[in-house]
Amino acid sequence: MTDGTISAADIGHGPLYKRVKSLLTQSLADGEWKPNEAIPSESRLAERFDVSIGTVRKAIDELTAERILVRQQGRGTFVAAHTQNRFLYHFYHVVDEDGIKRFPTPELLQFRRTRAEPHVATRLGIEKGARVIHVRNLLRIEGAPVEVNDIYLDAEVFEGLDRDTFSNRPGTIYQLYQERFRLNIIRTMEQLRAVAIGEAEAPLLQLEQNAPVLQVARVAYTYHSQPVEYRCSLVNTTHHVYQSDQEVRG
Repeated sequence: MTDGTISAADIGHGPLYKRVKSLLTQSLADGEWKPNEAIPSESRLAERFDVSIGTVRKAIDELTAERILVRQQGRGTFVAAHTQNRFLYHFYHVVDEDGIKRFPTPELLQFRRTRAEPHVATRLGIEKGARVIHVRNLLRIEGAPVEVNDIYLDAEVFEGLDRDTFSNRPGTIYQLYQERFRLNIIRTMEQLRAVAIGEAEAPLLQLEQNAPVLQVARVAYTYHSQPVEYRCSLVNTTHHVYQSDQEVRG
């Protein structure tokens, strides 16, 4: 290339389409294309990266399968934006016993700045004792308390985030991250176990102390596997279950 643009052949190893995918991911991470904004056409990208249109298409196929990009028939390919529907169907897994998903209503119980305990620091990839933002939410489904979650964020990454901004967000929490801090959550990792609910949390979920609940520990990642959020939730499974729908690819 003669215009200073990096070609796919100039970086790394492996299949060419994977290198194109890496370049596209970096452009997304750099904010070159915003949520709901169309990326350039496949022909323009092929010229930019000095590859065939088929190679670009294969890279975009993978990003689309990962729900980072969205194809719209007749319009082009767009950067996926976090919406209530995207959160509900891709990131929220608590459903009624009959399998019906209902959007939870959050109630902010606590918003504070504190120091990261070891397990929080490990999951966020920060130093023990670093400043973090701790948010506690109570989630209700059709009025019934179903989930208490404790959210931890690196205070340096989320500089300027305050209680009013968090509680008065117009959309989902992930939408706030994307629009205010240019952090797009693209995947999560969850660990589940059964635990006995503690004295402080039991009244919130209208349970007896030491009643069994489901604990869901989740780390949310943005591009390049960078951890953005650690969330530990306690779920009352008396009338709700955890349901994960996995799409088989390949």
